[in-house]
Amino acid sequence: MTQRNHAQSISTKKIIQMSDIWTSYDLGVFALRGVNVSIDRGTNYAIVGQSGSGKSTLLKLINGMMIPNRGTIKVDYTLPDMKEKRFRKMLHTIGYIPQNLGLVKNSTVLENVLLGALPRLGIIQSMLKKFPKDEVAEAKKILGLVGLAGKEGRKAYMLSGGEKRRVAIARALMQKPMILLADEIVSELDSVTAHEIMDLVADAQRRFNLTAIMVHHDMKLALEYANRVAVIQDGQKILEIGVEGDTIVDFQTGDMSTEEIMEMYTGDSKK
Repeated sequence: MTQRNHAQSISTKKIIQMSDIWTSYDLGVFALRGVNVSIDRGTNYAIVGQSGSGKSTLLKLINGMMIPNRGTIKVDYTLPDMKEKRFRKMLHTIGYIPQNLGLVKNSTVLENVLLGALPRLGIIQSMLKKFPKDEVAEAKKILGLVGLAGKEGRKAYMLSGGEKRRVAIARALMQKPMILLADEIVSELDSVTAHEIMDLVADAQRRFNLTAIMVHHDMKLALEYANRVAVIQDGQKILEIGVEGDTIVDFQTGDMSTEEIMEMYTGDSKK
């Protein structure tokens, strides 16, 4: 008699788990010190802090670009390490938008978005940029979702700042990710355009059930969109807060008052 295996897979509510993370770029100088982060699947998590506080380093740890000196990280039960075959296999499910957006300026909008499909294509197809019709159709569909329908043939260098960010979002969505990482995606944008981009991310998160993890300078903007906001200062997570109704809730007791945090970070997008 064959025994039936009822547990085919394990799922966890916590898609990101970081425990006592210490990370350095140079020996003896730690960019992150003793950081603990736990992120629920399907939520919007923001990381706020001044330049050089360690925000971007957290994103690099999640997508395997860096390895911590100490501590443990799990991304959906997997160690984010490029040496690990299991992580390399799942890497395409992590959409990453760097600060410089990473667009190919002399390529068209459509070509940039189709780069997100490369993990699903063969090496020859990738080199020759011969994309299957269904992938092209999917790319055009996503461009419609981000408000760029009809601009598929425009070169990336011809776009406005807001349009470039829409292309970067579309390229990430083309990967069919479960996690979306965005590093300062609305920096240097005016308030109206910044909200339009954040609305796009929020819509994509709901539509595709993504976990969005975003780095910000602006505390008010982060609180407006994120379920939780981690405040990073000098490489340490000093606070974790969120909004429930009309109340800002402190999930991790810190030494700073809400007023002090708001005063320090609100409107600090130029730093």
